[in-house]
Amino acid sequence: MSYVGPEFDPSQPPRRSVRRPLTVAVAALVPTCLAGYLVYQATSGPDGNEPARSLPASSSASADRDAPSGSSSPSSSGTGPSDKAKEKDKNDKDGKGGDADDNDSATKPSGGRPAANGPLKGKVVVIDPGHNPGNFRHPSDINRQVDIGTNRKECDTTGTSTNHGYTEANFTLDVSRKLRTLLQKQGATVKFTQDDDRPWGPCVDERARIGNKAHADAVVSIHADGSGAGNRGYHVIMPGRVRSGSADTSAIVGPSKELGERIAGKFVSATGSAPSNYIGGGTGLNTRTDLGGLNLSTVPKVFIECGNMRDAKDEALLTSPAWRQKAAQGISEGIAGFLRE
Repeated sequence: MSYVGPEFDPSQPPRRSVRRPLTVAVAALVPTCLAGYLVYQATSGPDGNEPARSLPASSSASADRDAPSGSSSPSSSGTGPSDKAKEKDKNDKDGKGGDADDNDSATKPSGGRPAANGPLKGKVVVIDPGHNPGNFRHPSDINRQVDIGTNRKECDTTGTSTNHGYTEANFTLDVSRKLRTLLQKQGATVKFTQDDDRPWGPCVDERARIGNKAHADAVVSIHADGSGAGNRGYHVIMPGRVRSGSADTSAIVGPSKELGERIAGKFVSATGSAPSNYIGGGTGLNTRTDLGGLNLSTVPKVFIECGNMRDAKDEALLTSPAWRQKAAQGISEGIAGFLRE
């Protein structure tokens, strides 16, 4: 927009005698002012302040024209383009970047309720979205050591991210919420270990206890890996046999293996992703005894690393809302197949 200020005033024409025209102008102005006063009286309330009825006004349009570029006028409502840009910048700084068109991790949706009927009615599934978006703000809390049965490890970590800043914590929440919707439509009762509803955590030992306390029929922990570029594909982590301290996986090794195999099989068919080319020998399956979330579980439980966030080709998949929906679909089909046995 153009600006006319003191230093931009246009040059003035030479002064001429205006006495006679001024007299005529004043004489013409008197009846005009009188007419204006009568209109004002007719359109004003009893005290002359509150208008009795509105006349068309152009003040809003004037405010829109005179406002600095990108700002909203006083009469406008909602969020203007500049406010949306600021909100996007805030979300990016908070680790809520990625595809905004269908990434529902920026806001917490309602948990919903299971369908009245369905093939999974009466089944309880606990979904464990790996890491918490707020973990990075609480380093002393997540770095403290907790007992995982075989030894002691950090309470939790911040998780990884893509090279462009899309965080694992937000990826896991998005896939988990999509997964919850799919399972609830089949009648399952779904519980989360966290839904971005707490400042940080929970710790890995508490995550295990949440599934145990719920007497879950299946628990799935959602993750994405942070390996080197060129390492691609998904893999499912299953508990190995552990009997040490407070850990005893004897009763869950078998059913957890079945759960993991079913999820791996359905995940590849739903997403088209290949099994990991760097873990599991091409099977997409891996057994570990160093994860507290598995060691301390007393119900069938697996982890799934949906892909490698540090590989450009996998990143393109993990940051796609459509692909994340397919990932949720594959996991849900694997869980459903396991629970219907």
